[in-house]
Amino acid sequence: MRWRLILGPVLAIGLACLMALDAYTGRSAWGLLLLATLLCIRATSELSALFRVRAFEIQSWLVQLGSLIVLCSNWVERLASPAADVHIRQPAALGPCMLAFALVFLVLLWSQAVRFRRPGNSMESLGGEIFIVSYVGILLSMTVQLRWVAGSHIGLVALGSLVVTAKCGDIGAYFLGKFFGRRKLIERLSPGKTWMGACGAVVGAVLGALLWFGAIAPLIHSAAKSANLVWAAVFGIAIGIVGLLGDLCESLIKRDTGKKDSAALLPEFGGVLDLIDSVIYAAPVAYLLWLILPLY
Repeated sequence: MRWRLILGPVLAIGLACLMALDAYTGRSAWGLLLLATLLCIRATSELSALFRVRAFEIQSWLVQLGSLIVLCSNWVERLASPAADVHIRQPAALGPCMLAFALVFLVLLWSQAVRFRRPGNSMESLGGEIFIVSYVGILLSMTVQLRWVAGSHIGLVALGSLVVTAKCGDIGAYFLGKFFGRRKLIERLSPGKTWMGACGAVVGAVLGALLWFGAIAPLIHSAAKSANLVWAAVFGIAIGIVGLLGDLCESLIKRDTGKKDSAALLPEFGGVLDLIDSVIYAAPVAYLLWLILPLY
């Protein structure tokens, strides 16, 4: 717990500084691209290492490159129309990302065809590579797309709503589960998760969403003052539940490969994947909610 209490505020301050840098660089969000690139490289490296425990023959450099191509494709419209909010509330904004993913898939498939020597593990390895690109490249892409889903002028409010709500859910799950958790949630998958921790995830996420939309977001942009706190609570409930599922799904990856953490990078936190699992897993749901709910 000591390391959590130390690293938590440090990471929060770091996030605030990165958001300030992003606001300074404007609607093109080059600061966000830098952060997302670093996360992408590290996360694909951790997943590749986990998969190598099994019989998968993962080409780490290729899945890293493929994930980066998918991620960077989200900035195509920023380069083509740097002065326009060309895809406010338009799901079609995901088009470049999906095209990039399709092209990366073709390369991964062809790479396995060229390397084929004997039957046995080509399809398993290809499946592992596609999973890594999907998990990191696609889910990170959905996360960064929140930067523009409601327009670049209020993009930090949308992106911050996901990060703050999901991480407050993680905090609520940890503390309520640690001090009051008795009944296990899915012990065979994650021995430390309890039903009380699951309740804490939802409560923490709702409180985080109310804090964000009610107090912090108005300081970032005046348009956020019109946020309806009822819809903010709905947002918190949804992200709290989905973020918890994301944590459990990452536990599936680790348990199936016989690991406790994705990496030994941060004391008590694990690796980058352990840090961002709930955020990126909840990103598609957050994106959908920003499309359909009157959150500002």
